[in-house]
Amino acid sequence: MSTPVLDVRGLAYAYPDGHQALFGVDVHVYRGERVALLGPNGAGKTTLVLHLNGILTAGAGSVAVSGLPVEKAHLAEIRRRVGIVFQDPDDQLFMGTVRQDVAFGPANLGLKGAALEERVMTALDMVGMADFAGRPPHHLSFGQRRRVAVATVLAMEPEILVLDEPSSNLDPASRRELADILRSLDVTVLMVTHDLPYALELCPRAVVLSDGHVVADGTTYDVLTDAALMRAHRLELPFGFDPRAIDSLPG
Repeated sequence: MSTPVLDVRGLAYAYPDGHQALFGVDVHVYRGERVALLGPNGAGKTTLVLHLNGILTAGAGSVAVSGLPVEKAHLAEIRRRVGIVFQDPDDQLFMGTVRQDVAFGPANLGLKGAALEERVMTALDMVGMADFAGRPPHHLSFGQRRRVAVATVLAMEPEILVLDEPSSNLDPASRRELADILRSLDVTVLMVTHDLPYALELCPRAVVLSDGHVVADGTTYDVLTDAALMRAHRLELPFGFDPRAIDSLPG
């Protein structure tokens, strides 16, 4: 196969207080894949994500993005390539208008004038928010703010889009709209989520972290229908939800 766009090998990390969060984690994600990262609270999912763009630095092992090691010398380029959309959109929206928020990252890369405006409007078009470019973010609904937060990352033209609990606090219509957007994007997606039906809907593949170890890596359907695996790692499907009853799976 080709070089993974995200290549995590033997990653181990302990926090300063001595808590070991990751133990020799291997994850390889290829261009165009949509992968769900599943696991109970405290499994190490956030710790892993924070290594992907150098917020945390590996205690042992390595992380590379499209062959580029995640090291201090490469951090600016790594952070352009790996876009993280946080769970709370208000962590990413801090300017006076939607346009200014989406322009912030590309402008810092030196983009200006017509090229910057085109980049901003293209990103907003991708999430269906172009008509809101002049609005203050705090006047938008929560679902609209989450879409703008996605646009702020897409404006950087990342190779990998990392989403932290993208469906949390969304009403059913906003949840569906975001799913449609994510399916339409030509970008590699790593989605951290406790929303197992959403993972099944959007991600053909799932990686399960538990106590800092990768305990499963396969099709999302196979993971969610493995009762012993689910029980052992505190993963529970919503009441009444049966993956076997789903007519079509993501491709």
